[in-house]
Amino acid sequence: MIDHATTPPEAAANRKLGTGLKQRHVTMISLGGIIGAGLFVGSSAAISTIGPATPVTYALAGLLVLLVMRMIGELAVSHPGVGSFTDFVRIGLGDLGGFVSGWLYAYFWLIVVAIEAIAGAAILQRWIPGPMWVIALALTVIMVGINCFSVKSYGEAEFWFASIKVAAIIAFIALGASYMFGWGRHDLSIGTNLMGDGGFAPFGIAAIVAGIPTVIFAICGAEIATIAAAESDEPAKSVAAMTKSVIVRVMLFYVLSMSVIVCIVPWRSIVPGESPFVAAMDVMNIPGAADILTIVVAVAVLSCMNSGIFVCSRVVFRLAEKHDAPHAMCVTTSKGVPRRAIIASGLVAYAAVGLSVVSPNGVFLFLVNASGAVMLLVYGLVAAAQLRLRLGYTKEEQDALPLKMWLFPGLTIFTIVAILAILVAMGLDAALRPQLVATLVATAALFVVYLARRTTDHRQSKSDSTTHPEEEEVR
Repeated sequence: MIDHATTPPEAAANRKLGTGLKQRHVTMISLGGIIGAGLFVGSSAAISTIGPATPVTYALAGLLVLLVMRMIGELAVSHPGVGSFTDFVRIGLGDLGGFVSGWLYAYFWLIVVAIEAIAGAAILQRWIPGPMWVIALALTVIMVGINCFSVKSYGEAEFWFASIKVAAIIAFIALGASYMFGWGRHDLSIGTNLMGDGGFAPFGIAAIVAGIPTVIFAICGAEIATIAAAESDEPAKSVAAMTKSVIVRVMLFYVLSMSVIVCIVPWRSIVPGESPFVAAMDVMNIPGAADILTIVVAVAVLSCMNSGIFVCSRVVFRLAEKHDAPHAMCVTTSKGVPRRAIIASGLVAYAAVGLSVVSPNGVFLFLVNASGAVMLLVYGLVAAAQLRLRLGYTKEEQDALPLKMWLFPGLTIFTIVAILAILVAMGLDAALRPQLVATLVATAALFVVYLARRTTDHRQSKSDSTTHPEEEEVR
């Protein structure tokens, strides 16, 4: 165990995060959290494998995320003061659950930051000559710098990043709807695009459900706001407001935008890896569509890196508070910024970028695959924790909850079963199986680390308890 008696006084004094975020910051962080490059570019893969029914898949995945967010909202208002939603798992399932969920979530965002840095570098190479790894390093350093200054600087940067993304999505939906209902001269046939080439679900109903594991990772990110809210003026209120509006954001940003695309663009013409948004704007004859989308994707990449570094550093900070990470990670500056955790997160993320250069199909591929099912596991642990905690409440305590999970315990159990079913589906899908296996290997490794650490702590504690006073003086 960590010897707190040897902790320097100045380190012990600075272990509290700041509260520089306002409600507008938390609101935009929650809005921007689910809008990444996965929406603007990655959605092409979903459309090509699901067809015109893609919006249904996004709606189902969004429903699952909504249920988890509702649970987090209930936990937040019933346990005020908890800084990270992964700590709800610790409260409900014990230290092992908190250790595994915390490190899995931090790992997920470290890989996301690395992937986004690579994507951002590839985009900027259109305008900035230079090696990918140099540009990726520059992006990482900039985002680390923003986070290191103050939590308000992170919030302000994310506010404007998210504002641009939200404005772009709303503008796209408005233009698409106008085009569908007669704007411009065209011979658009919505019915043909939806039903004329293999039908609404050309690969069958099974493909709609099978696509959920792929699209759910694009939707996750709303939970970032629950971590950011801990550094706002009214944490519980911010989380409650965010969880109530999740479904609106999912419907607006994903379901409506995907609906516009499949109505305007023949689904077979959408190429995986190329933006379906550009394809739709080309159909609508919007000049400079590719350049506009490139700028929006660049903003989405920066936003994702900014939030990824923020959330990873805060989760590591909370783990350090519980002695599940090096103690130095929970030391903060005078502004309440965990600068060491931020810098460490940036360094590890950039190390992953380096691996993408030296071992793209080896170590880096395994790291990426290992993050594939992480969010499903973390969401499943949150649901299990909420179920266990809520069942332990008295009737009076349950009645007093200002924010409750709907139809408890039915919907909580449904969420757990649905997550397990998706994991099984991943195991049965040859394309997704490597992600599930790699994630389970990483999770098993965390179990081993936790058990080894507990064994070492137990032996150390036992050794200390049997030490004779005279031996202590000699030492």
